[in-house]
Amino acid sequence: MSRRAWLSDDALIYCLAAGVVLIHLFANRGYGYFRDELYFIAASDHLDWGYVDMPPMVALTAWLSRALFGDSLSSIRLFPALAAGIKVILTGLIARELGGGRYARFLAALAVVVAPIYLGIDNFLSMNAFDPIFWMGAAYALIRILNGADPRMWLLFGLFAGLGLENKDSMLFFGAAIAAGLMLTPQRRLFRDKWFWLGGLVALAVASPNIIWQAVHGWPFFEQISNVKASGRNTPVTPLGFLAAQILQQQPLSFPIWAAGLWFFFAIPEGRRYRSLGWAYVVAFALFVALGGKVYYLAPIYPMLFAAGAIVIERFIERRRLGWMRPAYAALLVVGGVITAPFALPILPVETFIRYQRFIGLEAPRTETRKLSALPQQYADMFGWEEMTATVARVYNSLPPDERAKAAILTTNYGEAGAIDFFGPRYGLPKAISGHMNYWLWGPRDYTGEIVIAVGNTAENYKRYFGSVETVAMTGTEYSMPDEHAGVFLCRGLKVPLKQAWPRVKKYR
Repeated sequence: MSRRAWLSDDALIYCLAAGVVLIHLFANRGYGYFRDELYFIAASDHLDWGYVDMPPMVALTAWLSRALFGDSLSSIRLFPALAAGIKVILTGLIARELGGGRYARFLAALAVVVAPIYLGIDNFLSMNAFDPIFWMGAAYALIRILNGADPRMWLLFGLFAGLGLENKDSMLFFGAAIAAGLMLTPQRRLFRDKWFWLGGLVALAVASPNIIWQAVHGWPFFEQISNVKASGRNTPVTPLGFLAAQILQQQPLSFPIWAAGLWFFFAIPEGRRYRSLGWAYVVAFALFVALGGKVYYLAPIYPMLFAAGAIVIERFIERRRLGWMRPAYAALLVVGGVITAPFALPILPVETFIRYQRFIGLEAPRTETRKLSALPQQYADMFGWEEMTATVARVYNSLPPDERAKAAILTTNYGEAGAIDFFGPRYGLPKAISGHMNYWLWGPRDYTGEIVIAVGNTAENYKRYFGSVETVAMTGTEYSMPDEHAGVFLCRGLKVPLKQAWPRVKKYR
């Protein structure tokens, strides 16, 4: 391959994509399994078209990862790492379609690579790792349509939208924002195109299995989000606070790029054709603020702003003949990315990270009101799960054989239950039961409730249901979340049959 070919536009983007995948393959073995990952792994043993709090794709991804590569951290986190590379390539494609040259495509892709929010969400298994692919896949299809492509491209838009809905329900907000953006611009004429509506039918058809599952089960997702809102679990945030979190999550040094992206859509004649995308950002921002969404819910939309903003910066450098700015700004982004990377990737030993965090004086934006330890929640929720399982196993194995044979392990949340299910077999433990999220739907299995090892909550709470409650152990490690420092209770004499009591333990929040 010639030097010119190696340095071609596509090669630079592919190198960045490969580089970020390698970063994750190196970093995703740090610390331990994330709380939600243990739940997703449990869900992969109960494949279905939906779950109380999520569509089916993440459980299917966990199942596929385990079937192909096993249960190790690097195996479970392989697909999110690959998603990071795909996101970089999509950003380059969007920049090209908007009219960007080599530097614009490179700068936009680099901004995605070094953004702390993407480094963080792509480093473990969750719906969030794949969300930007579906949002930006749909955006890319729309940009192609706005550039005069065959209107059948709406079918591709619908496919991305439908798959996005099978991954995470927030895709609905992006679709609504896109529709509002089109209505606010002359592109509203696209609503008259039959292919627009056929694309909508494709999205509905792809998403329909999960919609049907939710309907059959009484729309538990809406019950869950209503309960979360009423509980005050999510950190309240003002519009300015939400904006500040966006700047921090995308890295402050990248702010000029995505701010220039909004300028491109709203203030530059060349961007007028794509103004609906600018309005889509404004509408999505307003929706998440108004509905009290978490600050990272808007993260999937930024690659298109980076793509547009990089074009503005590229043209500015060309007009002013400031060629030195190209490598200088790129180097500045890399330096900023290196400084903020430890807040997104578990690459430092824990004590080193704690000292580094204090030295830098930065703190990841909080999304929940849960009390924190010395670590941010993203990291703290990677600690203590196997230790908790070992503690429960000591209690379980101390029981006489006749009691052990009928003992149930009841947990207060899906992280604890998922940990018992995942680590438990190596300690001889049975599967857990819980009233939290989909564990409640999976039911009490065949347990009678005569003997229950309960994790979390309080002795006083269990005394409402059992004749005898004994505190037998404590869970929690130095770095785990404070609310995982909890009691383990040995409960006997359930006052009503477990199946009759089961509706009372339901916890959709």
